[in-house]
Order: sequence, then structure tokens, then C-alpha cells
Amino acid sequence: MFKTIAIIAAVLVLLFVVTVLVLASGKPDTFRVQRQASIQAPPEKIFPLINDYKNWGAWSPWEKKDPAMKRSFSGPAAGKGAAYAWDSKEVGVGDMLITESQPSSLVKIDLNFSKPFEAHNKVVFSIQPQAGGSSTVSWEMAGPAPLMARVMHVFFDMDKMVGKDFEAGLAAMKAAAEKQG
Repeated sequence: MFKTIAIIAAVLVLLFVVTVLVLASGKPDTFRVQRQASIQAPPEKIFPLINDYKNWGAWSPWEKKDPAMKRSFSGPAAGKGAAYAWDSKEVGVGDMLITESQPSSLVKIDLNFSKPFEAHNKVVFSIQPQAGGSSTVSWEMAGPAPLMARVMHVFFDMDKMVGKDFEAGLAAMKAAAEKQG
């Protein structure tokens, strides 16, 4: 009887693993998350919040998740070549490098994680001026989705998970930029 139950359990586990792998193989091999916000401030007021990593504390959703996070900055204070690294029990270990900076309109970043998993993504912030002195800010992250990431995507919706953080970050960025007046 025990042997029959063990065989049935093993077959069920095998079927589960095969099903997950089949579903994962059908997932895209890249991902993209993007959110936008309208901010009642001109691009010149918003741009420094993104282009200088030391200003991220005012709006980044991950900065507040671990007050004990170890941070280090290198390269120029802002703009192309500025680098930021972190080590945190709450948000992992990684670094960011600004690879392109166009004043008041665009910041491109290479985002790398080494823990809790390895990932290499591209982040783009774009700021478009709008009528009446307001701006539309777009925050996008894209990258490869290797097999293990696609297995995770079977169970977790990357767009919803990361998108919530982007929405919170853009709301905080809006508050910080509009507070500057």
C-alpha cells in the first residue's frame, strides 16, 4: 500500500514539474514593465530626482524598505557614469550605472542584481513636457527572462509585482517634485 502511494506521489510530482516546465517554456524570453505618471512640475524640476542617485531617497520605493541598507556611490555625482550599489537583507544586492543622461528628458541605467538572484536589466526614465508646466514621466525596465525566471513567471506576474513598486515610486516622485514648487 505504501509503495503504491509513493509511486502515485512520485508520478504527481513529475507531472507537476513537467507541467511547470511546459508552461515556463511558453513564456516570453524577455520581460518589460512600464508605468507613467503626470507630474505638475516642469522636466527641469523632475530630472535631478532621477539623474542623481543621492536624490532617490526622496522617491524610490526600495530606499524605504531597509533603513539598514548599505549604500555606496561612485563616479560623477550625477549623470552618465554615476554609479550606485546597495547591499540589503530586504532588497538584495546590486548596482546601477547611468549609461546615458540627456538633461531634463532621459536617463538610461544598467541595473544589475547579484542577490537574491542574478539579473541584468535596462531601465529608462523619460520625461516629456506637457502644457501648463506639467510633465509625463515614464519608468521602464526590460531584460532577459532565462528559464528560471520564466518558471517564476508561471507563479508570479512580474508586471503586477514590479509595477506596484513603480507606481509607488512615481507617486512619491510626483510628491517630491510638486513640493519643490
